[in-house]
Amino acid sequence: METIITVAVIILMIVAGVILIHLLNAQHHERIAAFPYSEALRGSGRRSCPNRQVTEPTEPPVATHHENRAGGRR
Repeated sequence: METIITVAVIILMIVAGVILIHLLNAQHHERIAAFPYSEALRGSGRRSCPNRQVTEPTEPPVATHHENRAGGRR
């Protein structure tokens, strides 16, 4: 009897997980459909302004202790 209950609980947990994943996917697809060509969200790792030029440093980089020991910059 315990085995039947255990199997039933496992099957119910799997069904609950499938339903949850289905609902989350539907919500995600609705968001994509609502804003198909919107800009990237802030903080998502993408650059918000693709035309921005990268500024070059005005001073050369400072050598680290490791580079000095290895015979790098002086």
